[in-house]
Amino acid sequence: MHPLIIFASGAGRNTRAIIEHFKINGQAKVAMIICNVAGAGVPDIARKYEISYLIKDRKTLRETLIIEQLKDFNPSLIVLTGFLWKIPQSIIEAFPDTIINSHPALLPAYGGR
Repeated sequence: MHPLIIFASGAGRNTRAIIEHFKINGQAKVAMIICNVAGAGVPDIARKYEISYLIKDRKTLRETLIIEQLKDFNPSLIVLTGFLWKIPQSIIEAFPDTIINSHPALLPAYGGR
């Protein structure tokens, strides 16, 4: 089973959808959630599903400790689900080809013109 880490800032609709999908699918499991808004809905979702979570501010998101905390979970994928901050370069370098961003809005189709 692939461990996933989710970074989220808001109510957590996409986070909940990912958790629910993999509860049925069984190929992956959300192992950790990182949130940057203490009052967001995401920590409540983490508690409901008994998933480890951390609340990080801008300073602690840039500290090397978070990289070690994330590495402890050996994530197959880090998913940004409405995370509103730029991911620090140190995290990107520590997890190359592992981070994807989920965009909740409809995007215009490219017609190739």
